[in-house]
Amino acid sequence: MTTWTVDASHTNVSFSVKHMMVSKVRGRFEGFEGTLEGNPEDLTGAKIDFKIDATTIQTNSTDRDNHLRSADFFDTETFPAITFTTTDIVKKGGSKYDLIGDITIKDVTKKITFAAEFEGIGKNPWGVDVAAFEAESKISRKEFGLTWNQTLEAGGVLVGDDIKITLELQLNPAQ
Repeated sequence: MTTWTVDASHTNVSFSVKHMMVSKVRGRFEGFEGTLEGNPEDLTGAKIDFKIDATTIQTNSTDRDNHLRSADFFDTETFPAITFTTTDIVKKGGSKYDLIGDITIKDVTKKITFAAEFEGIGKNPWGVDVAAFEAESKISRKEFGLTWNQTLEAGGVLVGDDIKITLELQLNPAQ
């Protein structure tokens, strides 16, 4: 079985969440690694492992980033990593898949599904094949103990519950 590794310089791991009930805050993680064991052109039977360094969260606000690293949210001193491991991959037709697996945030593990699409394989300037995928999922932050919030004077809350996760991945054959 062939192993492919995430190319961090050509990959984006981002999220968005409602802010003040009307707008969105977007962020990203700058530290991550992952592997795909299998054929990227047919994920049937493949295994995917992904690990995010939660301390690398970036939202374009130093104060907010530090708050997200605190015990109110990710508690990165105690739980520095977010992990995802597939337990099943279901081909949905064409180049689309459901990546079903376990995500662990803090000390809570839940089953989630990423809707993924294989974007293709191309050769980089050095003649090496690279594979690309896009994947999305949504989680409830409260289910992972990320419950801090603040009530707004006009009603509602500062931070929404639903977190949209977006992955734009490039993979290289393992060396």
